[in-house]
Amino acid sequence: MTKRMAGMQPYFFPYLGYWQLIGAVDCFVLFDEAQYIKQGWVNRNRVLKQGGGWQYIQVPVARHPMEATIHDVRIAPDAEWQHRVLNKLAHYRSTAPHFAETMELVEACLLGSREHSIGALNCRVVRLVCEALSIRSEIIVSSEHGFDYAGVAEPGDWALAHALQLGATEIINPLNGISLQSPRKLAAHKIGLSALHPPTEVYGQGSAPFEPALSIIDVMMFNGMEGTRRLLAEPTLSRFDLSENNTYLAREAPETAG
Repeated sequence: MTKRMAGMQPYFFPYLGYWQLIGAVDCFVLFDEAQYIKQGWVNRNRVLKQGGGWQYIQVPVARHPMEATIHDVRIAPDAEWQHRVLNKLAHYRSTAPHFAETMELVEACLLGSREHSIGALNCRVVRLVCEALSIRSEIIVSSEHGFDYAGVAEPGDWALAHALQLGATEIINPLNGISLQSPRKLAAHKIGLSALHPPTEVYGQGSAPFEPALSIIDVMMFNGMEGTRRLLAEPTLSRFDLSENNTYLAREAPETAG
């Protein structure tokens, strides 16, 4: 029986492709034991800016050691940050047909939160957005699962450790992360590999020129929950054969996930 697995760091309202990846697998690991990277996507994302272009929405984080994991980084004691995020979304009211339902979800994620770490907040966001978009994949938070990382020696070994301990038979990676995986190690454990291609969907964003790869918030604002579900149902996967000389041989025709 095939069991597909993927994993990513828990990001703050990530872009469409992140949710396509979750929907393409049976179990998805929120890898909050990874090192927190400053100015990445863990505490911020991009939405439209009033008048054109894009702007960041951001969660302030407290000072922390450079080697701190996402799980250990605390949200800064700032009582107004949620309202700053919501205020940056307020302009969508005049252009986005699904403003009300999207804001209701964002408010539930932020205003109802009692989480103190950025990792825990993002895990909450992932669960609530998955529920709203009818994504049924199992969500596993790595710091809560008790994974054994004794065999991890290089970047691709994290996903391999997760796959082996979850009984997965196939790992799905974003296309730009395929090079992290070791063909030799995957073949030795009889674990398959597929690549998820970046989303190419273009949707209306009012009268402004299209800004690609914005937060899922933007996607929902203009497409609603039902329209976003339709976009999520169209991921493109390419399966890879692990050759004898340890190179990837992609099949010529990408496969659409079922």
